[in-house]
Amino acid sequence: MASVSLTFPDGSVREYDAAMTGAELAESISKSLAKKAVAYAVDGTLRDLSDPLGNSGKVEIVTRDDPRALELIRHDAAHVLAEAVQELWPGTQVTIGPVIENGFYYDFARNEPFTPDDFAAIEKKMREIIQRNKPFTKEVWSRDEAKKVFAEKGEAYKVELVDAIPEDQDIKIYRQGDWFDLCRGPHMASTGQIGNAFKLMKVAGAYWRGDSNNPMLTRIYGTAWATQEQLDQYLHMLEEAEKRDHRRLGREMDLFHFQEEGPGVVFWHAKGWKMFQTLVAYMRRRLAADYQEVNAPQVLDHGLWETSGHWGWYKENMFAVQSAGEEAEDKRIFALKPMNCPGHVQIFKHGLKSYRELPIRLAEFGTVHRYEPSGALHGLMRVRGFTQDDAHIFCTEEQLAEECLKINELILSVYQDFGFEEIVVKLSTRPEKRVGSDENWDHAEEIMTRVLKQIEEQSGGRIKTGILPGEGAFYGPKFEYTLKDAIGREWQCGTTQVDFNLPERFGAFYIGADSEKKQPVMVHRAICGSMERFLGILIENFSGHFPLWLAPVQVVVATITSDADEYASRVVAKLRAAGLAAEADLRNEKINYKVREHSLAKVPVILVCGRREAEEGTVNIRRLGSRDQESSTLEATIAMLVDEATPPDIKRARAAAAAI
Repeated sequence: MASVSLTFPDGSVREYDAAMTGAELAESISKSLAKKAVAYAVDGTLRDLSDPLGNSGKVEIVTRDDPRALELIRHDAAHVLAEAVQELWPGTQVTIGPVIENGFYYDFARNEPFTPDDFAAIEKKMREIIQRNKPFTKEVWSRDEAKKVFAEKGEAYKVELVDAIPEDQDIKIYRQGDWFDLCRGPHMASTGQIGNAFKLMKVAGAYWRGDSNNPMLTRIYGTAWATQEQLDQYLHMLEEAEKRDHRRLGREMDLFHFQEEGPGVVFWHAKGWKMFQTLVAYMRRRLAADYQEVNAPQVLDHGLWETSGHWGWYKENMFAVQSAGEEAEDKRIFALKPMNCPGHVQIFKHGLKSYRELPIRLAEFGTVHRYEPSGALHGLMRVRGFTQDDAHIFCTEEQLAEECLKINELILSVYQDFGFEEIVVKLSTRPEKRVGSDENWDHAEEIMTRVLKQIEEQSGGRIKTGILPGEGAFYGPKFEYTLKDAIGREWQCGTTQVDFNLPERFGAFYIGADSEKKQPVMVHRAICGSMERFLGILIENFSGHFPLWLAPVQVVVATITSDADEYASRVVAKLRAAGLAAEADLRNEKINYKVREHSLAKVPVILVCGRREAEEGTVNIRRLGSRDQESSTLEATIAMLVDEATPPDIKRARAAAAAI
């Protein structure tokens, strides 16, 4: 009888009968473990508990509180959703129902589309099915049998799915009681293990297989979690996210808008543009000591993009342009740049460079255009035209590690200035489709793995790190920086990408110490990434309650009566002279109305002036989000606000200068 060798998490190795199932393995270890088990994994791949061991490897018993079980909970919930719908509305066809981020969905074919009004009945039926606690059992059918059974049930979409399964793959059927579905698996042991921490969220139309030529289906989205507490936290986060939606706040604060004539490009209003420029000015100051700011053309001949490889790799995401003129010269095909890197290589190549000049760091706040499907556009978060805080470092291989560490220090410092403390840095390694030699990839990944370890060590464990296998750019490995916002959402922003490919394609070189031509290493670096997206993240993170240095309107001076109008105007003039963005509200309205209106517009500070304040040379200070008021002299108030409105980098520079 065949046996297999299993390595357990504690490092112990034992021999078992290859025919033993995962459930039997868990039982042999501990009866209590067997009761809690929902699946098992061999070499990291999840399996049904009913599956035989089959082969040697590293084995783990997966319990319901294991993070990996969450995907199984959601997968099983999708099956229960489909069963519930077919019990309630016989004749409805089920199509596909995958797990997605934070939940699952299932697409249904029915003459009358579902609506949210149906959710209560569906959720009730789902709980009944879960309560039945029927086991999930797997069967392998022949292709002909599967097509015959589904055809007899009127499940035409399932018949088509059977045809789409490659010939070398089994046709797996999972049952839960009398109901069954075509599925790759795996599943937990029974429906009862799903629990009741689920909720149906929304409905949407979806074309079969994403093709607009196919029938429209109804997609029901749901979310599922291991515990009710996790579900409640997620729903609270969604509620908070809706309140913080940057598109809504953008309207309320008069920052920007979008319209059909310019899909995916931003119409910045005065206040929004001021914030944008404040962000750019901050980044420009952070780069001033080490980077040369450059500007490459917006439109370049497509031949340059062919040389770079983007025309072949990225053409479907690029905007091609051609002159309407009649001359042959005007018939050339150009492209709006989707990225800045080829232009920076051209700048580096202009004139002979010596190894003594390296590293050369070129930065650009360059506007780029990339085609995104209209359905993917999402306010400032996903646009077609945006500005990158882009930079490219040209260095020697010996300088690469040090440059990556310098970039890391800069990125973390910037995020800290905006209040982001929880940062994760992950190394994305070589993808299956890539350019460059394995030797170059080995060398780059070895350096970046070493740097990643240093990043974690230097942070004292504050910065979490990880590996994303196969997620690197086609030209080189990269670091991805993910930050967590005020309500726990994660945003991937900064990147550091090593590139041996582009300098080679364009023939970029420097003269080494041996007077020979050497190819530089090119490092692509972004901190905010898209300035538009980063601003959208800031709007939602702060919920519009910006720190004073970033707010577009920092102070409003509001009068109680017209007797104070002249004084209020003098106050505004002094605030502006001190460099503060101040406005006056002298309208003939009640002060509570004015305060409420400016609070809705998220003005950080409101200075209230009445007859008494005018006589005493004082102001009444009201801050956004607080009911407290304090009275202070105008001079003291201006000094306090000027200090608060000083950007953090300037404060540090002043403190450092004072310490000398």
